[in-house]
Amino acid sequence: MYNVHVMKHMKVAEARARFGEILDEAEKGAPVVIERRGVRFRLVAERQRPSAGSKTAVFDFVDPAVVAGQWSWKAGATGVTFAPRRKRR
Repeated sequence: MYNVHVMKHMKVAEARARFGEILDEAEKGAPVVIERRGVRFRLVAERQRPSAGSKTAVFDFVDPAVVAGQWSWKAGATGVTFAPRRKRR
């Protein structure tokens, strides 16, 4: 069995009348071809990438002692634990 992707073809006049439907089809992943005076235009939806500034915070609150570097994470057999950082001499 072959999986064939059917592409919609239409003239500009029909595309103007059904513009919303065309965008819906393209958003579903079906490419749409609009033809004007023998030139074909292929419409494909482009997914928007999340911006770098839209990441959500992992922690709601961070202790100032952690930010100051007085505490650290220590990996062990039981997992990761919170441990005080040794003072340098």
